[in-house]
Amino acid sequence: MALYVYAITAEDHPLDLDDMSGVGSEPAALRTIASGPLRAVVSDVSEKIRPKRRDLTIHNEVQEHLMRGGPVLPLQFGYTAPDESTVEQALLKDADSFLANLKRLGGCAEYHVRAAQDEEVLLRQILSEDEEARALNERMRSGDIDPQLPLALGELIAGQVQVRQDALAAGLIEALTPFAREHTVRQASEPDFLNFSLLVPDDRREAFLTAEANLAREIGDGVEFRLNGPLPPYSFVE
Repeated sequence: MALYVYAITAEDHPLDLDDMSGVGSEPAALRTIASGPLRAVVSDVSEKIRPKRRDLTIHNEVQEHLMRGGPVLPLQFGYTAPDESTVEQALLKDADSFLANLKRLGGCAEYHVRAAQDEEVLLRQILSEDEEARALNERMRSGDIDPQLPLALGELIAGQVQVRQDALAAGLIEALTPFAREHTVRQASEPDFLNFSLLVPDDRREAFLTAEANLAREIGDGVEFRLNGPLPPYSFVE
């Protein structure tokens, strides 16, 4: 029977897996596989695990439960191994790396920060503040039928949107990263212009949350600022 692997912990992690069951249509009890100073948290599965809501929820609940007990290396959803020997060999082969990661991530949690900007609000700002964009727009509104006008205005606005959002994203990152031990910036997908994660130590958590709340209030109209966390440190497992 295959094994679904949730996470890796050190041997001294309290675990406390009693009465916890795992993913799948016939959930099996959670258990551990030991190899030297490491433990892998697993459950038996007899089917291919797909990202259904129930199983995604269980996967995340297991990670959050383990994180409350100490450092954990969370595996991404869907990781399986054919048997216990495969898990034991993986733990043995990369033991030094796993232990170093557990030490590095100890006492930290991950936070995701995303931001999006209302297009209408941003457009009004550009037309109000950029003289060239305002002049082109006024020519169109006055009935100028120059066929190049819409293209020129569209290119100008697109460039201004990029410049302004890049500057805003850089400012937000600069304001929040001092509270983090590490951070990683991802490619944002529309409508977001910012998507990044921070590894925040527990002793900086309150200061970080206060700074984030202040930024959300001060950032201005038309910007939606979203924070998710504390989370298991998926983005920082090397």
